[in-house]
Amino acid sequence: MTLSLRREKIKILLLEGVHENAVEYFRGRGYENIKYYKKALEEKELLAEIENTHLIGIRSRTQLTEKVLKSAKKLIAIGNFCIGTNQVDLNVAKKLGIPVFNAPYSNTRSVAELVIAESVFLMRGIPEKNALAHRGGWLKSAENSFEIRGKSIGIVGYGHIGSQVSILAEAMGMKVYYYDIENKLSIGNAKMCSSLKELLNISDVVTLHVPGTDLTREMIGQNEVAEMKKGSYLINASRGNVIVIDELKKALEKGDILGAAIDVFPTEPASKEEEFHSELRAFENVLITPHVGGSTQEAQQNIAFEVAEKLADYSDIGTTTSAVNFPRVQLPPNSQRCRFLHIHKNVPGVMEDIIKVFSSNNLNIAEQYLQTDSDVGYVVIGIDADKIESSIMEELNAIPNTIRARKLY
Repeated sequence: MTLSLRREKIKILLLEGVHENAVEYFRGRGYENIKYYKKALEEKELLAEIENTHLIGIRSRTQLTEKVLKSAKKLIAIGNFCIGTNQVDLNVAKKLGIPVFNAPYSNTRSVAELVIAESVFLMRGIPEKNALAHRGGWLKSAENSFEIRGKSIGIVGYGHIGSQVSILAEAMGMKVYYYDIENKLSIGNAKMCSSLKELLNISDVVTLHVPGTDLTREMIGQNEVAEMKKGSYLINASRGNVIVIDELKKALEKGDILGAAIDVFPTEPASKEEEFHSELRAFENVLITPHVGGSTQEAQQNIAFEVAEKLADYSDIGTTTSAVNFPRVQLPPNSQRCRFLHIHKNVPGVMEDIIKVFSSNNLNIAEQYLQTDSDVGYVVIGIDADKIESSIMEELNAIPNTIRARKLY
């Protein structure tokens, strides 16, 4: 049984050097019990720390597996201080009644700026010239060196980041094409392609901005690389498994692709002490960056506020509007009512049982919010009453198919 706690007693665990603006924000909302680590924790240490944690904030290295989540008996919400959520078993979290929040907007500009910079560097041959100069060489040549003005950029995935790339690329004088599995309204003069093949055929630069799903896994493989315009460039700042690295390597060796910029990889080091391994290290015409697309001070500051606010709002008032794995309920601030949050399996009869608990105790429901998905239902009920018996929580938790219930004052 989970009751609401005083804010200073709610335990918050922040890992991987989440920007300290998050700590500042939580303290401003009245949360004081905060543990802060600048690194990810190994599983054994993580299991020990998360056992009594109520809210956890992570970035990309911490793995919240089924084993870890099931050991976190008091955990009520997870905050991913990044865009990706692959590091969390979202389905297990949902079935345990734990909403997961992320930051899909705060680092879009940072990633988009990096893509534009990489486009310029690749088309000017800067990676090779820079590497040679570090060895004492001096390659002052215009061969395979181009302006980006007038060139075509193909954006795969026209979401928050892809559309930002579109705006910046057009401002630089590029012709913009995009492909998305959903129909998206063009920004400016960008033109939508009817297929990925069409985009690959016409683009001087191809940049990938897709989520990590079964649909996007290895979406750029042998056939797709073969469809790319000869002498073009490939940029990936999305997910490490969307490109078949070996096929990119072959195209680079043959000179079919003149260069690439890769920020994400199928396997990445767990820390700066671990060596980075990739076949692409052998190519001086490949810009390799250590997953830093969103790693700017501005982005991390914005992410810290965005995710901390979502966690605090869920803890304080029950709002799940932007959860990635959970029924989404938009709630107004709590107007001095006692709120009950009930998470249950989405099966017939549960709502009827919940209503019976309150009616049998002669309590009037002043507000009720309900959303469901195929697996779970999430209902928030506000009660106007001077006195509410503690037995109400026992009755709510005793309802068949209850996952968890929480009481907010």
